[in-house]
Amino acid sequence: MFIYETELRHRAANIRCKKNCYQWGYKILNIHVLVASMTGTAVIVAQELELRFGDENTAITVTMMDKLSADVFSSENGGAQKIFLICTSTYGQGDIPDNAYDLFESLQSQQPNLIHVRYGVLGLGDRTYQDTFNFGGLKFDQLLSSLGAQRIGERAQIDASAGGLPEDAALVWAEQWLQVVRN
Repeated sequence: MFIYETELRHRAANIRCKKNCYQWGYKILNIHVLVASMTGTAVIVAQELELRFGDENTAITVTMMDKLSADVFSSENGGAQKIFLICTSTYGQGDIPDNAYDLFESLQSQQPNLIHVRYGVLGLGDRTYQDTFNFGGLKFDQLLSSLGAQRIGERAQIDASAGGLPEDAALVWAEQWLQVVRN
């Protein structure tokens, strides 16, 4: 129920944002958060980002990667007007979450030219797995970069074993990342 209520509340806020920003001549910052998660932690992080930073000047859309393809980044789908944030956990032996496989494989097989895409990566992992720590985020970063996309700022590497809540660490990183995006 929380996800549904949050989604409705933020859709209404984003509609207000678009209406007021266009009316007053402001440029809206469109952040499209693509979420890959096995246990739900990345979903919670993405929702917290949306709650904290979605406002009159920033429209944040959170989308699960389930059944997405490379088309999500296409110019025809507005990919050039959005800034993408990949919010992904790492699973197993440094793998991307199951719900990200379709998108990842689509990007690998189609090899689209993503020179128009700007993105950030918020990776979640557990440093106790030293050899594969944060590989989910790293794999997406390397793939998008190899296709010509331009990363904005540094890749976040949130450590679940650090003792704090991952969403708190993500909010600190995201605030700095959004400053870089806006400049």
